[in-house]
Order: sequence, then C-alpha cells, then structure tokens
Amino acid sequence: MSELPIHVAITVDYSAQESSVAEARHVFSYRVTIENNSPHSVQLLARYWKITQGSGACQEVRGKGVVGQQPLIGPGQRFRYTSRAILQTPVGTMEGAYTLLDTSTQRAFDVSVAPFSLAAPLAIH
Repeated sequence: MSELPIHVAITVDYSAQESSVAEARHVFSYRVTIENNSPHSVQLLARYWKITQGSGACQEVRGKGVVGQQPLIGPGQRFRYTSRAILQTPVGTMEGAYTLLDTSTQRAFDVSVAPFSLAAPLAIH
C-alpha cells in the first residue's frame, strides 16, 4: 500500500494492425499516468507486472524503471508513458505495482496497480 497519495490511471488500446488472429498474436498498447498528489518528490525505481492470458497462463515481468527511465515526479506532477503487451489470446488481464522512492525520507514504497482488462474488440460479448 502506498505511503503517499500516488494515483495511477491506465487506458488500453488494441492494435489490430500489429495483431494476427492466425498467429495467436494480440498486441495491446497501454498508457499509464502516474500522478504525485503528495508534498514530496518521488522517483519511480521499478515495476512489476503480472500478465494473465485468457487461457490462464501467467507471465511476470520485473525491471528497473519504465521505458528505460527512472523518472523523478515532483509534487503535483504527472508522468506518462506508453508501453505494450503481446498476448496469445484476445483477452487477458494485467496487474502489478510500482516501487517508488520518497526523496524526502529516502524510503522506498510500493503502489499497487489494480487488475485491468486487455480485450480485443468483439472478444467479449
């Protein structure tokens, strides 16, 4: 649970031009906005994602920062980035967490990201 008021919002798009049903390749781009509503600067140190395919197969991804960056997010500021996930099924979910550093105390803390859906158009009726 977050020690500071950090808000994470995610929007997802299906990339039909990069996907191929015949090849069981479904490409989703997701845009993340991390908003720092605290009086302190925070630095995004690491990410963790659990990606679950519609078949139930899971993959975990861990790494430093996001998209090659470990951004410093000042009080009242937002950081946005876009990434993607490639699934073998037209539906799935992602959930995870970001590890942030409160620069005023030098304490690291996690911000959970609630599960969100990845679904190709017309995949869910």
